[in-house]
Amino acid sequence: EALRNETPLADAKLEALRTMTLAVIRDKGYVSESQMKAFFEAGYSNAQYLDILVGYSQKIMSNYTNHVAKTQVDSAFQDFAWSK
Repeated sequence: EALRNETPLADAKLEALRTMTLAVIRDKGYVSESQMKAFFEAGYSNAQYLDILVGYSQKIMSNYTNHVAKTQVDSAFQDFAWSK
């Protein structure tokens, strides 16, 4: 719920991950040095930053494919379906 509502997470390290992921998405990968520094100071590495990029890339491909294919949400996941 916190992720969907964009409210800060109680765990500082997870909050740094959430903040960096949103920065990547919103700034189209052009994150600032201060954002990178905060991410690394929270205990993350370059490899984990790349994990964000790979995960986001996979999500984009999946979403776009499902938009074209008009894929229905499985009944088991209907309660979690997101809408604007």
